[in-house]
Amino acid sequence: MGARIKKKIRFNFPVPCSWSGELKVQRALPNRFAQAVGPFVLFEHIRSGTQSFNEAHRESASNRLCAHRGIAILTYMLAGEVEHLDSIGHHEILGSGGVHWTKAGQGIVYDEIIKPEVNAANSTVSVVRLWTNLTSKHKGENPDYTSFKEKEIPARKLENDAGWIKIILGAYEDSVARIPNYSKEFLYHIHLEPGRLFSTTTDLTLEYAAFLPANKALVNGKEFQAGEFIAFASFGEIIEIRNISMVAIDIIQFGGQFYDEPIVSADNFVMNNPHEISQAYNDYYDGKYGQIKSAQKK
Repeated sequence: MGARIKKKIRFNFPVPCSWSGELKVQRALPNRFAQAVGPFVLFEHIRSGTQSFNEAHRESASNRLCAHRGIAILTYMLAGEVEHLDSIGHHEILGSGGVHWTKAGQGIVYDEIIKPEVNAANSTVSVVRLWTNLTSKHKGENPDYTSFKEKEIPARKLENDAGWIKIILGAYEDSVARIPNYSKEFLYHIHLEPGRLFSTTTDLTLEYAAFLPANKALVNGKEFQAGEFIAFASFGEIIEIRNISMVAIDIIQFGGQFYDEPIVSADNFVMNNPHEISQAYNDYYDGKYGQIKSAQKK
């Protein structure tokens, strides 16, 4: 049996930053090369833009009150705190390692406020947010929300004390995340010790991408810098990531089945045709998504 081939890089680029209060936002998807990776139509990294937050921004940074439809929104905190409120009655605050998951389905209004953890030793913020484009049969379902603290997320140690992997979405070997799955989508947080290697055999039916939040790494033999987004081609079987830094590093790896339905989007509505977009706006203006009650807000 021949040696397995490393996956080719389809494209890569350093993700530019925009400002939201005292936070920097790096939006990697969509981009000029691809509208989606698997079912994911949005990937963004929200991180600290300054060494410390002043009091004027601690309560209001990255306030995102808006309506969504046709997608599922996942917010994962590598570091920091995210307060979630929505129009179906949920109000939850989670710290580092936690996950908010919101199925917009046929429509929801939600708000997520990102800030440093109150009792943290430093004010570092590092949060990733992804949108899963629901298949047409799920777009019309009722909205839903669930959350998980760090201890509730499946994790396993890597061989040879190389580090660990958290399975936030999907499955890895015999570990399966508890978040609903629609298109074999997956999201992993990989933590690698200095000089160590993580290697995985891919599923040829899935699309794969990776993001380096804060440190450089060697990916399939090529060096990439912090803040780079890497999309893999279908050719090849293996993804190898080596930590070439003197400190432990974190890598976000994600992907899933190719989305084979039409994609039509406007604002935060992702549907299958223009008529459905028009209906999404009409339902919102008719008040069908509900609203966040004032009693939920502090």
